[in-house]
Amino acid sequence: MEQIAQQDVIIVGGGPVGNGLAIDLGQKGLSVLVIEKYDSPQPIPKGQNLTQRTMEHFAAWGAEEALRAAKTVPSEFGIGGLTAYGTLLGDYSYDWLKRELVRPYYAADNERLPQYATEAVLRARAAEIGTLRMVTGRTVEDITEDEDGVTVTARRRDGSGTETHRAAWCVGADGSRSVVREKAGLGQTVFDHDRLMVLLVFQSDDLHERLIERHPGKSFVNVLHPDLEGYWLFFGRVDLEGEFFFHAPVPAGADPETFDFEGFVQRAVGAPVDIEIRHRGFWDCRVAIAESYGRGRVFIAGDAAHNHPPYGGYGINSGFEDSRNLGWKLAAVHHGWGGENLLATYDEERRPVFWSTAKDFIERSIEVDRDFLARFDPEKDRTAFEAEWTARGSGAQTEVGSFQPNYRGSSIVDGPRDGTADAVAPHAFTARPGFHLAPRKLDGQATYYDSATQGFTLIAAERSEETIEFERAAKDLNVPLETLQADPTGEFADYGARLILVRPDSFVAWVGDNLGGSSAADIMALATGRGAV
Repeated sequence: MEQIAQQDVIIVGGGPVGNGLAIDLGQKGLSVLVIEKYDSPQPIPKGQNLTQRTMEHFAAWGAEEALRAAKTVPSEFGIGGLTAYGTLLGDYSYDWLKRELVRPYYAADNERLPQYATEAVLRARAAEIGTLRMVTGRTVEDITEDEDGVTVTARRRDGSGTETHRAAWCVGADGSRSVVREKAGLGQTVFDHDRLMVLLVFQSDDLHERLIERHPGKSFVNVLHPDLEGYWLFFGRVDLEGEFFFHAPVPAGADPETFDFEGFVQRAVGAPVDIEIRHRGFWDCRVAIAESYGRGRVFIAGDAAHNHPPYGGYGINSGFEDSRNLGWKLAAVHHGWGGENLLATYDEERRPVFWSTAKDFIERSIEVDRDFLARFDPEKDRTAFEAEWTARGSGAQTEVGSFQPNYRGSSIVDGPRDGTADAVAPHAFTARPGFHLAPRKLDGQATYYDSATQGFTLIAAERSEETIEFERAAKDLNVPLETLQADPTGEFADYGARLILVRPDSFVAWVGDNLGGSSAADIMALATGRGAV
């Protein structure tokens, strides 16, 4: 067994979430080893929808331009979607998942491309950072933790033996069947929907032409069918050359090995179309969450920590937010300015957000669709159906506006310690502790997102005794802090406060017009996990 030199962090799993975390850590000066099973990204077009918030991550990681250049559907075509009734080409449809409605609250446009293209961009970006290294063709078999660090044992897939790697911390970004989660003894709660789902990738020039004619500029369609009780038939474009992917429940009692999937797709389309199936895979429809996102020196992120049906494009985006949250906290502890409570807040903040995402959006959408399909039928009462269908179209816009993961109640965020972190909140420009900071021009030109800081940021309406006190406190605690001065008469006024302390992941830690009886040292100590004010 070969012994390999130690690094600061080992990440098991070199998919998008693992590589995103590696880049985040590498930019903050940590040495990272990524251990990945496959030599190159697997060409399965899942994880397509990337939100505006995710694109803020890519900008912070120096990969936004490359990602947009890698997309397989040109910008001028459009990346929007539809909900349809009965069949893809049926008589009823409305615009769905209109993320452009919340665009003013984020610093980047959303994007759409296959996960393998996203992963390739992140691998290339990671290769540019000298403290990062990836080894491929390895399957991790064991993880052991001791007082000084973590030992990871990996087997080479070419049969040439095993090797061990050492690091201060280990993070499992190794998917829903995570070896890291299992070896760390992190239990999992599973809510099984008792549905076998199929993912098909197929070529169809006929479908391409029919969609261009019927729904121009739409890249994905989820179809509601009465027989499926709220579960979707979901079509998505991979490119503009006629390649599509298709998610759907396999009919009860069907044998996946002999079932007529070509006919199934044609019935879902609502017309005979040519189909050449290129990939067929199966997965269980379920919601699962780890009982803890980390313990000691071992953490998990992405599908290793949580997974759910791919409804609404929440999965890969949730994983990227895990990376940003855990990344700055690991770096803070590594560099000595993160307090003893900081790493525990990764689980404290991210787990409630996933629960809310799964329950308040994904599972709720299945329940709402099931109820709608049971109550309304255009063949029985067209007037009632069409009235409700129109109302649903308006509701789809509202749903986008209410999805906003937040960390209110977190022990490192100013405010009540009531544990109310969730994913349900209206968007606003007002700076609120525990919430993502919306972009506002600070000086008539630049926003907070135009700065390249890897640490905390203090945005201030003026140079004052308070800003000096914050800078002094940060220096005393060795916390990296950049001060940005704003024009109080411009867009900055929309924040509703004269002082805003922003964390490295662009979430607000504290706001105020003055210190209000607290000290800057206490506020900085709170935000960095040294204890409550």
